[in-house]
Formats: sequence, structure tokens, C-alpha cells
Amino acid sequence: MHRLLRTKSIDALIAASEDPERRLHKTLGPWSLTALGIGAVIGSGIFILTGTAAAGEKLAFKSILHAPVLDLIMHGSGALSLTGRQGAGPGISVSFLLTALVCSFAALCYAELASMIPIAGSAYTYAYATLGEIVAWIIGWDLILEYAVSNMAVAVGFSAYLNDILDSVFHIHLPLALAGPIFSDSGQFTGSWFNISALLILLLLTYVLVRGVKESASTNNVMVLVKIAAILIFVIGASRAVNTANWHPFFPNGFPGVLTGAAIVFFTYIGFDSVSTAAEECKNPQRDMPFGIIATLIVCAVLYISVALVLTGIENYKNLSNAAPVANALKGLGYDGIRRWVSVGAIVGMISSLLVFQYGQARVWFAMSRDGLLPRVFSRVHPRFKTPHISTWIAGLAVGIPAGIWDIGTFADLSNIGTLFAFIVVSAGVLVLRKKQPERKRSFRVPGCPWFPILSIVFCLVLMMALPLETWIRFFVWLAIGLGIYWFFGRKHSTLRLEEDALTRR
Repeated sequence: MHRLLRTKSIDALIAASEDPERRLHKTLGPWSLTALGIGAVIGSGIFILTGTAAAGEKLAFKSILHAPVLDLIMHGSGALSLTGRQGAGPGISVSFLLTALVCSFAALCYAELASMIPIAGSAYTYAYATLGEIVAWIIGWDLILEYAVSNMAVAVGFSAYLNDILDSVFHIHLPLALAGPIFSDSGQFTGSWFNISALLILLLLTYVLVRGVKESASTNNVMVLVKIAAILIFVIGASRAVNTANWHPFFPNGFPGVLTGAAIVFFTYIGFDSVSTAAEECKNPQRDMPFGIIATLIVCAVLYISVALVLTGIENYKNLSNAAPVANALKGLGYDGIRRWVSVGAIVGMISSLLVFQYGQARVWFAMSRDGLLPRVFSRVHPRFKTPHISTWIAGLAVGIPAGIWDIGTFADLSNIGTLFAFIVVSAGVLVLRKKQPERKRSFRVPGCPWFPILSIVFCLVLMMALPLETWIRFFVWLAIGLGIYWFFGRKHSTLRLEEDALTRR
């Protein structure tokens, strides 16, 4: 048990990152880090989920509890379940604000650890330094699942969106055999042979990532500017059509509706943690990592709230429960120019999210490999570009090929449960280091400690309890597979274990 819970010192982690053969190039500044975060957080969902959460979404939580925790919080014991329409209405803007405040607790914890431990690997590395090797393996394996499943779903969505644009704008029809995944999310054969668009976009982004982090960040910066421009064009252009009567009542289902909306939109904020995966390639991580993480959350909250206010002002919230609420509202107003910008923003948002999550996934593989828990080939660095090229290509194929075969929308909750679990580990890590190493220099400190980290853990546990039972089962199956790999490979090849064994033999 001692070997399983051994921790790697922060100084040893930093020293390992300076190995010339496995050292990454430091090129990122505060604004590039912020753009990485915005690229991950703001996707096409800002133009879709905002409307459906306002109108109300049929939530069929098959919770592992007898009654969903969120339901107990909102209504009290014995009240109606979350199944049904309990939309936030115009109050969805308050839901976004409330969710940003909840996420801020976890974001502050990430900021403290990222500034203290400026190493690739994010929550995996923080767990290794605070909670032990077995916990680090579990969270690393969990992060691989989170990034992979999320990007598979986004890649399939990108393909469908691209097919629609090619058909409606350019009158180009991809053959059915290459236009979608082989199997639907229900397991039925679709008639397609392979979703070629999903694979090609991932291979293209993989090539960009291998070329260098500076080039990748520059590409992401351009895409982030494009999608922010699309959002601002919608907010400013459509605001002149706002009818304040649509904001009455502002809270049609009271505060319970706002809480339900917050539960739905919580996952739109997931992604700010990807900033921490870039810590090792940051010029001044002690200063810039906290800035990038916190700035990401603030900018995204402002954008989400702005879109929510304008959307519910130009259309009655009851009419927003459809697959494209923003596009349909603009179509009804005859704002076709703005609608085209929304389409551009949606597709660029998906590409940007794919880029950032593929970047983060490769860094997790790289960090685990450098520690010996995965084969050493994953931590090889390209001699010219100074990027983990092998892990980046393997990550691209590991996501692109399944995205070409399956429509894995039903597995999207795996990304959610994985992220919430990571938030809990990071928040616990702050508490552990405050206790064990109070003297270590912290360029950023979580205010209100220990209460803010504790609140982060509690909120994440509440949301995890509200996820479907099937998600928990799949999550535990994935962790069981990972523990098998750790037992037969990672445990034996751990650099920390090998170093301890070498000292024992002396």
C-alpha cells in the first residue's frame, strides 16, 4: 500500500521536466493561455444549449440515488423529479452566472496548483504530488477518457454540421458511404462505411499540433477571435430586436427553474482546466497560469450571459426548445446575415475545441509516459518542433478512427463525470499541500481556504450524484481496465519505484 500511495516531490517533477530529451518548448504567454481556455469552453453549444436550457429540457436522471440530489435541493424531499420541463426562462442568464460562481471554486484551486507545479499533465500531475501514484494513475486514465470521448462527440457533430453546410451553401453532396459514422448511438447500422470528415479534421489538427505549440496557439488564437466576433455580431446585431416583454416573467419557474438551468449548462463551462495542461510550455507559469484560468472563466461567463439575455429577448423562451434555437430565432427575424455569422462561429467553435482538447490529451499521455506509467515512446519529443509528436499522432488516431465508426453521443456523460472527478482531486490537492507543505512558495493562493476547496468538492459531488447510473457503470468499467494496465505495466515501470529500488540496493 505504501508503494501505491507514494508521492512524487514537486522538485522532482520540475527536475524531470528539464530533461533535454523530454523538455517542451516554452512559448505561451497569458493571452495565448486565455485563448486556449476560451477555445475549449466556448463551442457550438453557446448557440444551442442556451436556448434549450431556457425552454426546459426533458431530463431523465436515473440517479444512483433514490431521488436526484439536485431535486432534493430544489424542491425538498418527496417533490417532483427533474423529469419534465422546468426551464429557467429568461433567468437562464442567472443560471450561467450561478454556474460560473460554482466553477470558480474549482478554477481557483487549479490556479494555485498550476502556479506551484508548472508541469504538463494537469490534474494527473497534481495528484501525483499530493495524493499518491495510484490516485495519479486513476485521474490520468480518467483524463484520457474525458478528452477522448469529448472530442469523439465533437468530431461527429462537426461532420454533421459540415455536411449540412456543403449541401445547403455549396450544393456539394458527400456520398452516404463517407458522410457519417457506421453505427448510430443506438447501435443501428446507418448505411455509411466511415465518417471521413471526422477523421480528416482530427488528422489536420494533429498535424498543426505536431508542428509546434506556438503554431497551434496562433491557429487557436485566430479561431477564438473569429468565434468571439460571431458572438458579438449576434449580441450587438440582434439586440436591436429585443422585446423586453419576452423577459416577463424573468423567472417563470422560480429559483428551482434557475437551478435546473444551472445543472444543464454547467457542462458548457468544462474546459477551463485544459489551460493547466499547458503549464510546462508557459513562459512564466507562476504569473500567467492563474491569469489564464481565471480570465477564461470571466470572459466565457460574460459571453454566455450576453447571448442568453439577447436570445431570450428576441424570442419567447417557450419557442427555444429546438436543435438550433439561435439560428431559428434569427431566421424568424429575417436576420440572415447574422445567421450566417452564427453558422461560422459554430463550426469554428467546434474546430477550436477539438484543437485544445487534442492538445491537452497528448500532454497527459506525455506526462504519464515520462513518469514511466505508460510506455516511454509517448514521451518522446520531436527534435525540431519540441512537441510530443508520437503521443499527439496516436491521440489523433485514437479519437479520429472511433469517431468515424460510432456516433457516441450517448457516452458524452463520461466526459462530464471524468471532469467532475478531476475537479474533486485538484480541490483535495490544494488542501493536502496546504497541510503538508505550508512553507512552499505560492504565487497564487486560493482565497477562503479551506472553505472554497471544500465547496468545490461538495458541488462536484452533488452534480456527479445526479448523473445517470449507466454513466457510473461505464466509468467504473473504464477505471477497472486502467487499473489492470497499471498493475501489469505502470506499477513495474514507474520511474519513482525504479529510483526507490535503486536506492534500496545501494
